[in-house]
Amino acid sequence: MNKKFGILFRISGLPGSGKTEVAKLIHPKINSIFGPTIMWSGDDLRKNFNNNSYKFKDRVNFSLQNIDLIKLINSQKINVIFATVGLSSEIRKIFKKEIPNYIEITIKSKISDLKKRKDRKFYNNNSKNVWGKDIKIEFPKKSDVIIVNDFKKNLNYMGNFILKNLTKLKKLKNFMI
Repeated sequence: MNKKFGILFRISGLPGSGKTEVAKLIHPKINSIFGPTIMWSGDDLRKNFNNNSYKFKDRVNFSLQNIDLIKLINSQKINVIFATVGLSSEIRKIFKKEIPNYIEITIKSKISDLKKRKDRKFYNNNSKNVWGKDIKIEFPKKSDVIIVNDFKKNLNYMGNFILKNLTKLKKLKNFMI
């Protein structure tokens, strides 16, 4: 880890797994423990940059643009919490290579649980380019923090679990305020 840069806390998981909600929940605490921190989701960036393509090649290109933005922000010693699907080993390798202070947080959920949620209709309809339906899921073999969201635990539990495990990571000890 390099103290000349901020930290990227990259939260990945399937759509509907709770990434953005957990990111919003842990943002104030990450800010108080590790210093100035901003938070956004892949959906936020898509909306702000008017990117509506979900083809895999376009997802990779969009990820490369995200990396450039994160590098710029991290170079100013500002941390980023980025909630994104990002379940591609190709994309993950690029993030790890390009971002000096990379922390990977994975939220795992079963598609069968996600299909039961009323707000995730695209798992049950004719939507195209959906992770786990049309695009192969490649969960990381080893993340810094892994949490299983079976939708029986509340968000506070998940947020506290992530924070507790982040503060245990030896590579983050020098970054704690």
